[in-house]
Amino acid sequence: MGRWEGPRDLLTSTGPDWDRRIFHLQVLAEAGARLTFADTWAKAEPRSPHALALLANVQALRAMIAGRDTGRSLMEDAWATCRTTLAVWPQDVAPLLVMLALLRTHAPDRSTLGSVWEEIQQRDPWNREAHHEVVTYLLPRHHGKQGEAAWWAEEQASTAPQGLPIGVLPLVVLAEAHRSRQEQDRTAYGLTIHPWVDCPQIAPVLERWWRYRAPRPHACFADDANYLAHALSFANRHSEALEVFDAIGPHATQVPWSYCGQAQDLFLRHRAWAYSPPRRRHR
Repeated sequence: MGRWEGPRDLLTSTGPDWDRRIFHLQVLAEAGARLTFADTWAKAEPRSPHALALLANVQALRAMIAGRDTGRSLMEDAWATCRTTLAVWPQDVAPLLVMLALLRTHAPDRSTLGSVWEEIQQRDPWNREAHHEVVTYLLPRHHGKQGEAAWWAEEQASTAPQGLPIGVLPLVVLAEAHRSRQEQDRTAYGLTIHPWVDCPQIAPVLERWWRYRAPRPHACFADDANYLAHALSFANRHSEALEVFDAIGPHATQVPWSYCGQAQDLFLRHRAWAYSPPRRRHR
């Protein structure tokens, strides 16, 4: 119906909490891509940084749905809206996240990627979503190589302050490598051979993020916790996974569980094993 008062109140109350602002914008954009409230709001309040940031997210999502060729003009519109948003609120990190997503989808320019990344570093150097965007850009299915993505993820995780979810990045790259190998050879590679047995990436995630995580979960906590629970489960470390499953509660995510089979079945099965009495006694 074009009503935008609710999104305005939400984003205004979120303020410069970049973590939740970006999350709120992404959720609103999923609805706004097929509706008109973001467009209507930006026309009604053309100098509102919240309206412009939402419109940029919506335009970018529409461009991604349209595809690399047909979505090119939509991509240019989204990029221009991002620049307008930054002119209105220069400290805002959200438009720069949209730019990273646009570069990954439409314009794999390493030089521009570097300049956008530098702008993010000046505003919010340990932004979780920005790190995930860059590591996704570096994956082989986009514009990089597996080794490059793994090296970058390890470097960022090892230098991030304790307690930040940046530490989960190596598990993200590991899961993507598994998915890629399965797609390439479904007959010779599968769950009988997977990278989580004797996995050296798990311990640093536990020590650098999980043990020191903030009492208030970050916006995408469920995504990161599911990566850790999945890795511990497939490493047969179910007793250690119990605490992670406790924190996740009912908030299972498709990824990375879906990379190894039916996501819901695998989540429930491994959670049940974590909660089984014999495993609990040996914690």
